[in-house]
Amino acid sequence: MPHFFVNSNDKNDKIIKITDSDNYRHIARSLRSRAGENLLLIDEKQIQYETVIKEITNLEIVCEIQKSYPSSRDLSFDLYLAQSPLRSDAQLTIMEKATELGARGVFPVITDNCALAQSVLAKKHEKWQKVMFEASKQCERAKVPTCYEPTTLEEVLKKNFDKILVLAERSTEISLKEFLRQNPIKKDEKILVIIGPEGGFSQKEFDFFKEKNLPLISLGDLILKAETAVIVTLGNIVYEY
Repeated sequence: MPHFFVNSNDKNDKIIKITDSDNYRHIARSLRSRAGENLLLIDEKQIQYETVIKEITNLEIVCEIQKSYPSSRDLSFDLYLAQSPLRSDAQLTIMEKATELGARGVFPVITDNCALAQSVLAKKHEKWQKVMFEASKQCERAKVPTCYEPTTLEEVLKKNFDKILVLAERSTEISLKEFLRQNPIKKDEKILVIIGPEGGFSQKEFDFFKEKNLPLISLGDLILKAETAVIVTLGNIVYEY
């Protein structure tokens, strides 16, 4: 069932009127929806509405609410990703899959071996946020995660996190499974996962992690591409929780 974000102000009793131009164009023009078809809507209060289209005019789409309930499409802890951006489609895959796996936000971090120059990163931000928005609609996320402005590891670590996990393929101290069994994630905790570029972290960055007493965590003996490591790590964190 198609899923779209609406504002609670659009609701009046059992009726929701969609007047937003992007939603209207997608529903009426791209999907060519008609009266009698179903739409799944969600508002900023994370209330989900199962609706039936009653009328489509030149200005609005009128939907009748059949059922409403709080959305369950969310994690009960705050999961964040700090990741050194990759080139082209690989980074789009990361933004999409991080959204599907429940991340609250992604910090594109500038590392020594980052594949993209800082000047390029700034131009990509809007596109990455759009990918996360579209992925949220596809997987019925209650809230769209945030793609933060490009930053550094030092700046990200100034924020308050309950657990910080650094994934390092060659200089590891403990497996992800062992770490999560010894340090189980609790409800409402803020968790940060740090994943580097294809070339890995530099010695300077490893020294920085050591200085901050951050655990270097392994996904096993296999060497994974960076986008694969993101999916495996976030997926296993959600599974272990």
